[in-house]
Amino acid sequence: MMTLRRLTALALSAALALGAVPAAAQDAGAPPAAASAEAPARARNVILFLADAAGVPTLSAASLMAYGEPLRLHVQTWPHLGLSETSPVDDFVSDSANGMSAIVTGVKTRNGVISQGPDAVRGRTDGTPTKTLLEYAEQRGLLTGVVTNMAITDATPAANYAHANDRSKWGEIFPQAFTPRFGDGVDVLFGAGRDEIGEQLAARGSGFDALSAAHDRPIYAALDAAPASNLRPVVVADEMDVHAATLRALDLLQRSPTGYFLVVEWDAHTDDPRRGLQNMVDLDRLIAEVQARVDLSDTLLLFTADHSFALQVDGGRRGQPLLEGYDAWKASGGEGEIVRLENVVVNDTHTAEEVPVLAIGPGAEGVRGYFPNTRLFGVMMDAWGWTADATPSNEVRRGSSRP
Repeated sequence: MMTLRRLTALALSAALALGAVPAAAQDAGAPPAAASAEAPARARNVILFLADAAGVPTLSAASLMAYGEPLRLHVQTWPHLGLSETSPVDDFVSDSANGMSAIVTGVKTRNGVISQGPDAVRGRTDGTPTKTLLEYAEQRGLLTGVVTNMAITDATPAANYAHANDRSKWGEIFPQAFTPRFGDGVDVLFGAGRDEIGEQLAARGSGFDALSAAHDRPIYAALDAAPASNLRPVVVADEMDVHAATLRALDLLQRSPTGYFLVVEWDAHTDDPRRGLQNMVDLDRLIAEVQARVDLSDTLLLFTADHSFALQVDGGRRGQPLLEGYDAWKASGGEGEIVRLENVVVNDTHTAEEVPVLAIGPGAEGVRGYFPNTRLFGVMMDAWGWTADATPSNEVRRGSSRP
């Protein structure tokens, strides 16, 4: 008959063979399992897609409008999903200036303020400049690009390369693209707004020609006007074809030996529901095309919005157009704060609810749960393996996340 000691020894031997020994019974000198885990993959390149005003309802409605079914957008197949809170420091509802500044600097600020701290007073006093992801990339020798269908000086694109206490100061904002704080400045700059930017530059005694001459860098009036030989083109057009501009920017940035950072914005405000939802669908199709052209082993793709918008689908059925009644609304003038279609209602205003964040590629695992939009700065910095500068303006950059 076996003794208790013998039975215990046999049980321990079996446990060892199965790898199920309690921690207290293992060799105290053995390294913990986490120590042998592989380091996380690092990104060489980061592409940030920003659908201006595209909250969860906009993505849902875009899928229903284009495909007659939910969950048909390409970005809705990405494996990493979170919800980003967008408020400024003093209000609940964000504009694009605070929303984008928080994403690319990690610092929440005030509505109307572009990449300056909350010590700014809009239109009166500059705040502490907050260092943007594009500036970090420039400092490290990466190529950089900004593409938008909006004015290149509008709040969302401008937050990447400029710092201003008022988003409306386009004549002050645009020249900052040519006088960078880090590196040689944004390499590829494609956007619209030519007439109004030109007017504001003229009011300051400058203009496109003067800027071009002073910095030996042409500013083209159309995408087709920029020659292929120009590897750092600036295009400020009347309108911008985001699809063509993005693919051209990608071709230019992919020649970088050190990596690149590209920001692509496409407006998705749904005050005109068909236009806004179609822009979202077109951006989604562009994202799928870009994904096919990059290597996801070294490129992080991240999609989000700077704030949400008051669109709601409250009816409809499969086999029928989502935007039933749109043509009649448009024919009646298409105006008013409330858009009431058969299945959709839109209140022409920004809203405070969280917006979606979807990601794929190295570093995408950082997108999870609810978090402040400042966390996205940390996700992209972590993907590169970079550490933010230890300055007062960076103390609250990372924000916090809740898995």
